[in-house]
Amino acid sequence: MMILSPRVLRALERFNATYPWDHNAHFHRWILRQLPKRFDRALDIGSGSGDLARLLATRANKVLGVDREPAITAQAQRLTPADTPATFTVADAMTEIPAGLYDVITCVATIHHLPFTEALTRFCQLLAPGGTLVIVGLSRPQTRMDYLFDVTSIPLNAAVGWLKNRGRPTTRPVSMTAPTRSAVMTIHQIAREAAGLLPGARLRRRLFWRYTLVWHNR
Repeated sequence: MMILSPRVLRALERFNATYPWDHNAHFHRWILRQLPKRFDRALDIGSGSGDLARLLATRANKVLGVDREPAITAQAQRLTPADTPATFTVADAMTEIPAGLYDVITCVATIHHLPFTEALTRFCQLLAPGGTLVIVGLSRPQTRMDYLFDVTSIPLNAAVGWLKNRGRPTTRPVSMTAPTRSAVMTIHQIAREAAGLLPGARLRRRLFWRYTLVWHNR
């Protein structure tokens, strides 16, 4: 479905490149609101430059951030003060996460890089009883409602970029330099798979080309 002309899209891409902002970090404070005030162990899957892991460390006794990219993982560790209870390791989220149960698992803009059903199953195995799983993901638009959210996000994206950068051109944040991949699953496919594996999970479309999923392991 063509929403805007190629000329307008190119103009928006140039504007967004001049005034970039991190769509994933936009959800970090919202993620914290889904979590207990204090918890023991947290796991951040696809931790990137470590911004979310460091936020989780303000509430957790121990945070492990895992990512498949060695360079960004090393940078996350360098950016993290020595007295912060967060560590980072290069690992495959499906096969190499250290054994143990986690009270909180977060996964931001990463699950579309993984086999979805298998990833949810793995997260369930790693989540402690009473724990909370929070996913911020990307989905492939298909329905009119999907495209409505996308169209609404376009002018808001430009406005937020301008405001966050105070109208001054800037370079992309470190957290936006990781490899990207387009989503292949629609929100309805995601909802169907999640319902079978995570009873009671809360799934919502969001602006800025994201959805959120919250599940408590009762």
